[in-house]
Amino acid sequence: GSVVRLSVHVKPRSSRTMVLGERAGALEVALRAAPVEGAANQELVELMAGLLGVRRSSVTVALGASGRSKVIEIVGLSADEVRARLTRSLA
Repeated sequence: GSVVRLSVHVKPRSSRTMVLGERAGALEVALRAAPVEGAANQELVELMAGLLGVRRSSVTVALGASGRSKVIEIVGLSADEVRARLTRSLA
């Protein structure tokens, strides 16, 4: 299957968990979880898996696990499918 990498900028400890939009080539995501013991990463994976309609095991934080700028990997979708599903879920 194909692997898609996506740049994400997270804002932990937000009031709601949601995709805010795109900024500077990265997806901006608000997360309720605090960046403690991987809680924010887990919430990011769950959010993206839900938005993209894939299993949580198909989404991983590839880079930036301890920072706000991250790269996630999605397995099993093409870049076009990822873009289309994100666009649909943000509409």
